[in-house]
Amino acid sequence: MTKKGLNVNYPEYQPVVEATRGNIVESVHFGAVAIVDAYGRMIASHGDADTVSFLRSSSKPIQVLPLVEQGGADIYQLSDKEIAVMCASHAGTPDHVQTVESIQAKINITYEDLLCGSHFPHDDAASLEMHMKGESPTENHNNCSGKHTGMLALCLLNSQSTEDYINPAHPTQQMILKTFADMCGLKTAQIESGVDGCSAPVFAVPMKSAAHSFARLCDPQGLTEQRANACRRITRAMISHPEMVAGPGRFDTQLMRAARGKVVSKSGAEGYLLVGVMPGVLDPKNPGLGIAIKIADGDPSGRARSITALEILNEMCILTEEELEELSDFNSRPICNWRGIEVGELRSTLKLDFPGFPAGMPLLPK
Repeated sequence: MTKKGLNVNYPEYQPVVEATRGNIVESVHFGAVAIVDAYGRMIASHGDADTVSFLRSSSKPIQVLPLVEQGGADIYQLSDKEIAVMCASHAGTPDHVQTVESIQAKINITYEDLLCGSHFPHDDAASLEMHMKGESPTENHNNCSGKHTGMLALCLLNSQSTEDYINPAHPTQQMILKTFADMCGLKTAQIESGVDGCSAPVFAVPMKSAAHSFARLCDPQGLTEQRANACRRITRAMISHPEMVAGPGRFDTQLMRAARGKVVSKSGAEGYLLVGVMPGVLDPKNPGLGIAIKIADGDPSGRARSITALEILNEMCILTEEELEELSDFNSRPICNWRGIEVGELRSTLKLDFPGFPAGMPLLPK
C-alpha cells in the first residue's frame, strides 16, 4: 500500500500515548505530529510529518474562509458567535442549534436545505431532553450544520445554485478547495479528496501542510489584506466563542478557554487534531505555529489526541502550569477502576524532534 493509506507495518507512526496496568504497558496509541511555523518551516515532528491523512472536521475553519474573505460575514451581518459555529463540530445544544438557525434566517434558508443528514445531539443533556419529549432531530442538530449553512451562504453570496452544493464540482466547493490548497501551500491537484460523514468533500494532505494552514490562519502575514483580515476574524471568533466550536466538556472548547487567546483548536474524526498558536506567544518576535496530530487507531475516546496536544504545548512552554492544571482531565492521568482504585496510568511517550531548533531555543523570525 502506498503512503496515501496506512501501511500494514505503520512505519509513519510512532508511540505517543501508553496505558499501563500495574507494571505492564497494556496498550499503546501510535501517531504522527508535525509542527510548522507561518513561514512553512518545520519546527518539530514525531513520526513522519509527510504522512498523508484526511483532516476531517479539522479543516472547517479553513473551509469557511472563502465566505468571510469575500465579505459574506459583513453582507449577512454575521456575529463572531455565528462565525464560530460555522467552524464547529458542535454538540447540538439548544444554543448551538439556535445560533445555526440565526444564520439561516439571515440568508433565508432552513434546515431542510442542508444535505448533511441528521442525528441526535452529541451533548448528553440535549439528547436526553429530546428523547424525553419524543422529538426527532433535524439537520440542524448535525454537528456539521454550521459548516453546511456556511457553504450555502457562500453559494447565495455568489448567486450560485444551492442544489447539490456539496458536489465536488460545484463552484462553491471549487472555491473552498482552491482556498484550502493555497493555505496549505499546495496545488489543488495535490489534494486527495473524499466524502466526509456529513457528505461534504473532505481533504487529505501531508501533516506538515495541514499544520502550515493553521499557522497561516493564526498568523496571516504575507497573505493578501482581504484574506489576512478574514483569517483574523475567524480566529477571533473561535477564541471569543470556544463554546460554539465544540461544546460543554469537550477538548477544543476547554483548551481554548484555558489558553485565554493563545491558541485555536479543532478536532476531526479518526484521531485528527489541529492546534494553531497565535504569533508572539513564545516571544514577541515569534511567528504563529500550526500543530497537526494524527492518531493511527482513530482514537475513538479522544484520549490520545488531548494528551499528545497538551504534552506538546507543555514542552514548548505555550501553556502555563496553571493552564495545564485546568485541563488535567484531558492530560496524562491515573486509570481508576469502578471502585476508584488506581490501577494504572495514561501517559505521554512523545519525543519531539526539533530539526535545527533544540528544545528551549527561541523560534526566531525569518
